[in-house]
Amino acid sequence: MIEIERKFLVKSDAYKKQSFKKTRIIQGFLNSHKERTVRVRIKDETGFLTIKGQSSKNGLSRFEWEKEISLFEAEALLKLCETGNIDKIRYEVFIKNHTFEIDEFFGDNEGLVVAEVELSQENEIFEKPDWLGKEITGIIKYYNSQLSNRPFKFWKHKQ
Repeated sequence: MIEIERKFLVKSDAYKKQSFKKTRIIQGFLNSHKERTVRVRIKDETGFLTIKGQSSKNGLSRFEWEKEISLFEAEALLKLCETGNIDKIRYEVFIKNHTFEIDEFFGDNEGLVVAEVELSQENEIFEKPDWLGKEITGIIKYYNSQLSNRPFKFWKHKQ
């Protein structure tokens, strides 16, 4: 239940042509404390409840627990969430044994595109596609829980 991932900004939309899957995601946070977050998510027509722990010092890993819930339950829980839902399209791209998840944000976070790749160990080597930009692993302002509280459109210096 330990999630290991690296995050990057995306510098072009070339990933869209390589994508094998596209999913609409709406999510909110019942708790967005830095030591733990409790997220409610709707992916297309399926609900999920996720609890994440605090990130390691290098930002690469943290505890994550997720459970599928009904769409009805997810919609009800979203009404209880803190202000500031996340609206995004997730594209999935497979590159040499790794799946990259690229989130294109909308609403108050429009203009932000972030890619992440999950790894089986922190020092795992992976191929970086041309559209991958600056690494933002461990930079808290890019966490969805923070984007819901302080959206991208309000950042003084974008990215």
